[in-house]
Amino acid sequence: MGQVTLFLTILAMVVQLDSGRPVPWTRPIAEQSGTMAAAASPLDFEVFRTKVQPILTSPRKGNARCTACHSRGGGNAYLEPLSPGSTTYTEEQSRRNFERVQRLVVPGEPLKSPLLTNPLAEEAGGSHWHGGGKHWQSQDSPEWQTLAAWVRGN
Repeated sequence: MGQVTLFLTILAMVVQLDSGRPVPWTRPIAEQSGTMAAAASPLDFEVFRTKVQPILTSPRKGNARCTACHSRGGGNAYLEPLSPGSTTYTEEQSRRNFERVQRLVVPGEPLKSPLLTNPLAEEAGGSHWHGGGKHWQSQDSPEWQTLAAWVRGN
């Protein structure tokens, strides 16, 4: 796909997302493939709230926190903005984050889950996407392992 075509495709998705019309990639990935009922999730909310979400809000040496880019609106915003002066999310915000982050996960398949592959170095099995840098150079990173365990249901 040429750069212009890719740009126009992304632009069309963002415009469609902002218009409120459904965009295929805004549904959970597993739901898109028909492998999961929309109402049920094999992902654990408490593990998300206590182990995954803190990774998404933690400072990144050499990179921004995930919340710096992914809570500002637009097509890549899947996290709630933190309330002014707050360093943690409320229960309600955490539940909304959980619902949104599930869209970036294929339960049981860390290497098919953009939440894990986009910020992972390509040489370690990550995708070429993610303008915010590569947070993990290896699948052995403790943070990556925590996210992978949550995706696997461990």
